[in-house]
Amino acid sequence: MPTKNKLKIFNDPIYGFITIPNSLIFDLIQHKYFQRLRRITQMGLSYLVYPGAHHTRFHHALGSMYLMQNAINVLRFKDVSISEEEENGLLIAILLHDIGHGPFSHAMEHSIVNGISHEEISLRFMEELNDEFNGSLTLAIQMFKGEYPRKFMCQLISSQLDMDRADYLKRDSFYTGVAEGNINSERLITMLNVINDELVIEEKGIYSVEKFLVARRFMYWQVYLHKTSLVAEQLITRVLKRANELVNQGVNLKCSDALNYFLKGDINQSSFDVETLKTFSYLDDYDLVSALKDWQFHKDFVLSNLCDMIINRDLLRIKFRNKPIKRSELKTHETELIEKYDISKNEAEYFVFDGKITNQAYQNNKEHIKILYKSGKIKDIVKASDQLSSKAFSKPITKYYICYPKKKM
Repeated sequence: MPTKNKLKIFNDPIYGFITIPNSLIFDLIQHKYFQRLRRITQMGLSYLVYPGAHHTRFHHALGSMYLMQNAINVLRFKDVSISEEEENGLLIAILLHDIGHGPFSHAMEHSIVNGISHEEISLRFMEELNDEFNGSLTLAIQMFKGEYPRKFMCQLISSQLDMDRADYLKRDSFYTGVAEGNINSERLITMLNVINDELVIEEKGIYSVEKFLVARRFMYWQVYLHKTSLVAEQLITRVLKRANELVNQGVNLKCSDALNYFLKGDINQSSFDVETLKTFSYLDDYDLVSALKDWQFHKDFVLSNLCDMIINRDLLRIKFRNKPIKRSELKTHETELIEKYDISKNEAEYFVFDGKITNQAYQNNKEHIKILYKSGKIKDIVKASDQLSSKAFSKPITKYYICYPKKKM
């Protein structure tokens, strides 16, 4: 049944009421591809650390659209011309920017879907929707790809100070209860302006930008790269790799048809066709949780133990180091595991591994955040700020980690 009133209102716990601006955006939100985002958590397995972090990609997409509406109003008030068509393009592009995420956000990208990122899958969804909606997403796609000639519009969608970051930092801070990550996105947006078709922040907003960068740095170390979240994501990635390995050996694993499709096939950029996209749209967190619950009782030592660890939150031990992990340390843990459980080296490597994480709050090699002074002069935020040390904020910080089982498995 068609809905007559399409100018609906959502009640968001962060911004209050979010209004759907027109019927096209209402129809996109109503579409099954977008509704699927209700079943994909924004922060993957971070709820194993922060119990409140159960908010979804659906929340985040609507919040980003709301901030984009605010940014458009602020810029128009400052005599920046934005046509109705451009406004629609911006709102659609930010609304759909994360539509290509798979279950638990990044788990599939690193295991059973090779060489195709969630951004590329988002683009394919947008192209499909464009066909369905008679070309009305053409401008949004151009902006999403960064190809629209008005550069500031592409920057509002994807840059070091875009509406995506402005929402997820505030939202993730709210749902995790990590107050240090809370940013004043409203003030940041109020300070936006456009010079020579590029986004700038007015001088009065300099402290808000500083707070934004400090909050981002803090949220990465304290939340996104938290050691428990990190090891949990590694485990779910390894569950999918092991399941893929077993299925290709002819082992029958109980799971949804959509998940089975990805476990069986060699899915990469060239094989990711329309049929694959359609099957991908049926996948969400529930497929994976359901599979984990079943597979924890599987006779395969690796699969059952990995699933049990996630389901019952009895994870691997993880230790951070400032230097790369020595091969001898890995070998010691591997040997211990092989002897204790009579498993192969390949099987042991699912439980003993190393890796590294890098955090960089501000990237000098990307488009800079620019501060506009009253005199008309424009400076990079790191040079304009007396608080931000370019060394601390622009230098990538790398930490190395090792994971191995606790004494009892």
